[in-house]
Amino acid sequence: MPWGLAGAGLVAVLTAVGLVWRGGDDAQAPSATAAPVKASRSQGSHAGGGGTGAAPAGVEEAEAAERRFSDQTCFPELGRFNDGVTLETFREQAAPLLASKDALVRDYLKAKLAELIGDDAGKAGQVVDWARDAQGAEFQVLLSGLRASDAVQKPQVAARLLEAGMDAKLSIERRAGMLSALDTQKHLPPAAMDRMADFARDPASTEAGWAATRTLGRVMARESENHGDASPYLDRLITIATDAPDEQIRHLAQTAPLHNSPVLDAKATERFTRILQSEGNEDGRDAAAQVLAMSSDKEQVLKLFTDSFQREQSVCVRWALFRFSARVAGREALPVMANMATVDPRFQPLYRVFETLYAQGNVDFIRVWNELPDQNPFGCMDRHQ
Repeated sequence: MPWGLAGAGLVAVLTAVGLVWRGGDDAQAPSATAAPVKASRSQGSHAGGGGTGAAPAGVEEAEAAERRFSDQTCFPELGRFNDGVTLETFREQAAPLLASKDALVRDYLKAKLAELIGDDAGKAGQVVDWARDAQGAEFQVLLSGLRASDAVQKPQVAARLLEAGMDAKLSIERRAGMLSALDTQKHLPPAAMDRMADFARDPASTEAGWAATRTLGRVMARESENHGDASPYLDRLITIATDAPDEQIRHLAQTAPLHNSPVLDAKATERFTRILQSEGNEDGRDAAAQVLAMSSDKEQVLKLFTDSFQREQSVCVRWALFRFSARVAGREALPVMANMATVDPRFQPLYRVFETLYAQGNVDFIRVWNELPDQNPFGCMDRHQ
């Protein structure tokens, strides 16, 4: 049978692991919504000093290699799996491979499953059914393979994933995984967007509501990149950003527009103005200032930033209002920024830096930002480390 994508993945796996199976407990499967886990790095030998007791370099390399591969065994079954597996036998034949806890083997299984599904909606539906009761690494592989398949773009498959994500009989973690598997969609219909937005505003949605919000943001960014209409997604995200009781979900929705930089119309500007003025979390107000810098009504936003700066107690939000005034209007914002520096003398040295940079002929905000001698003068970025 032709290898296709998964065959190439197998070659990569065998090359990377040297035709060996790598076990160990250091490759635990992440949860359905966890951030990607970085592969652990092996600790190298400490370089000792010279002297007659030092072993020859070749011996040291051989001993290091022996230590590195002492817990590994050959696994020719990986090749046989690639040649003989079908969708019907995937779960059974993948089980011993998953038991290795090897991240490279798991990536290969995801690619192989995506190849087996292809653009067949029936096969994709079977995988959705399996994922409803799969556990641990198998659950992750099933949904990742489905997410990467062509069939996931079919409306009936996306609808089944959405239904599973909305199924209150499933655990929150499982529902989060189902909703995350929708984030490769090229488009979401209005009814699906509404259901996800309503769900994210449910106090009980927690992790799954966060996944629904992230999916809306990612599909919005993709649709925007393809010159589609991002405004329906933005409308739902602003609703979440305003109304969701969960602070982390609100903040995710508040920052989602930053990934595709939409120009805010009057309605969106007014709604983000309310967030800037009423959000209790300073990270949310910081995000609102960044998004409002993309408004089409520059005069209104500069006035808003001036008024908000005087009322704002957080120096970090003040720093956002100050620097994003420059993004709104460039050198024309200098009078506003000078006024801010009068209200809060801590900003006077920063104002002089911006004034100098604009006097040198800089126009683009990113260029000005990159020229700043200190982009984190108040330690605000350290909050997110």
